[in-house]
Amino acid sequence: MPSFKTTYSGYSVEFSPFEDDKLGVATSQHFGIVGNGRQYILQHDRDTQTIKKLYTFDTPDGLYDCTWNEENENQILSCSGDGSIKVFDITSTSGGEGQPVMNFMEHSKEVYSVDYNTVNKDCFVSGSWDNTIKLWNLSSTNSSNSSIETFDEHRYCVYSTIFSPINGELFMSCSGDTTMKIWSIHDISSVQSARVHQYEVLTGDWNRFNEHEVCTGSVDKTIKIWDLRNLNQHSANTLTTGSSNNEDSSVNTLQGHGFAVRRVKYSPHDENIIGSVSYDMSLCIWDTAQEGNALLEKYEHHSEFVVGIDFNLEMEDELASCSWDETVYVWMRGEEPIPTHEENAEEDEEEDEVITQFRQILGLGRSSAEGEDEDEDEDDDEEDEEDDEEED
Repeated sequence: MPSFKTTYSGYSVEFSPFEDDKLGVATSQHFGIVGNGRQYILQHDRDTQTIKKLYTFDTPDGLYDCTWNEENENQILSCSGDGSIKVFDITSTSGGEGQPVMNFMEHSKEVYSVDYNTVNKDCFVSGSWDNTIKLWNLSSTNSSNSSIETFDEHRYCVYSTIFSPINGELFMSCSGDTTMKIWSIHDISSVQSARVHQYEVLTGDWNRFNEHEVCTGSVDKTIKIWDLRNLNQHSANTLTTGSSNNEDSSVNTLQGHGFAVRRVKYSPHDENIIGSVSYDMSLCIWDTAQEGNALLEKYEHHSEFVVGIDFNLEMEDELASCSWDETVYVWMRGEEPIPTHEENAEEDEEEDEVITQFRQILGLGRSSAEGEDEDEDEDDDEEDEEDDEEED
């Protein structure tokens, strides 16, 4: 199955709900720490087993997530490190590469999550490091591009916001304050709120076949499954420890990742299948109906943090992933993802000292320069040993 090389580090991948061979990928330069962003629109050609670039849209700051406009097959929304959500339209300019047709700017810090309502198809939500969630729409009557509502109960960064795939009035949020919250679009106070992990909650998703079931992924390396009808809750303004209200009421806990779980996705084809990606550079497939160990499959085709995963809505068992290693893979479950992209030597040579330092700090593998230095040191040691032998 094919792969594609992006210029920047991948952060999010999502199949189009209109065309099963098209996918969007949000990317950020320099691992999203500093630099620009680029939104890709890619096409998977199943006949030739290749992935080709259709369009790209460049931004002055990194992009962390993307979602398709459920009412317009030509539009994709991207959220950025500058606090904005941008709407790109492939028909807006020649070749589809140009400025956003709409720009929503209210968040005061990085926007880390954006999700379109797949039921009502008339609004979207965003979650930001400014601790807030905002509800928006793309209505032509909203000429000021202002949000409809702001939800501000979270006490730390909001990492994930996602609408229910069954009830278009509800959405879910996950935060660094260790809580998951369920919201109604008609109320600024959360409907449900619970401390679901001991550490930051980075991701969550809804079961497409069961409106009461959700899952969350955390820095604690676990994925937890919850029944919203049996969720131990706490006050929106209080996070106490050791009380009965904080006892773990999860239905199941999935363990198998070695580092933080960055994103989770329920399968749109099987209510028991969950996909997850992690900072341990792996992608896992879980079967919650399986007795004992629920880990079904594990893929380790990426060489750096894996942060994006999606299931194809039409092609059962087809997956996509993206990573900080600047690659996108599309493959069928059960098959081994094989790299088919060509490395760009010129781009690799442009990796400056700042990027090398980021790799060292984040533990993302040894650079080629470091390898050469070590080889040179070994050669020097061997020459010194030879000189000593000759002297003896």
